[in-house]
Amino acid sequence: MIFCHVFQNYTRFLIVFLYLCLNYSPITIKMDKDINRLKVVLAEKKRTNKWLAEQLGKDPATVSKWCTNSCQPTLETLIKIAQLLDVELSSLVHVNRK
Repeated sequence: MIFCHVFQNYTRFLIVFLYLCLNYSPITIKMDKDINRLKVVLAEKKRTNKWLAEQLGKDPATVSKWCTNSCQPTLETLIKIAQLLDVELSSLVHVNRK
């Protein structure tokens, strides 16, 4: 009897846990707006994704994802990018001032 009660509670917990994981996972969250301006700044500086990837020692596919805003570089990487492109860090990100 006790085993059945514990098993039922565990099963309920597991169902709720899986529901939350599947419905509230960060993977399912999509950004509505572009966060970085990397593609724009690279074009202004007449530099390519490939050039930036070589300078940072990163895979060109990773830099491409940054440029399309499908993922974001770390703050440390953004600082390096700003230095490489000789721009202010603030010019690499969109700032929403409301």
